[in-house]
Amino acid sequence: MKGFGPWLAVLAVVLLLTALRLRTLAAAVSLGWLAWCVWTWVRPARRHREPD
Repeated sequence: MKGFGPWLAVLAVVLLLTALRLRTLAAAVSLGWLAWCVWTWVRPARRHREPD
C-alpha cells in the first residue's frame, strides 16, 4: 500500500486543480507525472564503480 502514496497524491492534486478550473495546470501536472514515470522505467541502470 505504501507504493500508492505518490500516485494518490498526484491524483488528488489533479482533481483539486480540475475542481478549481485550472485544467491546463492539471494537464501539465498529469503529463509531468507521466513523463517522470516513463523516465524511471526506461532510464539506464546506474552502475556502481568498484573502488580501485
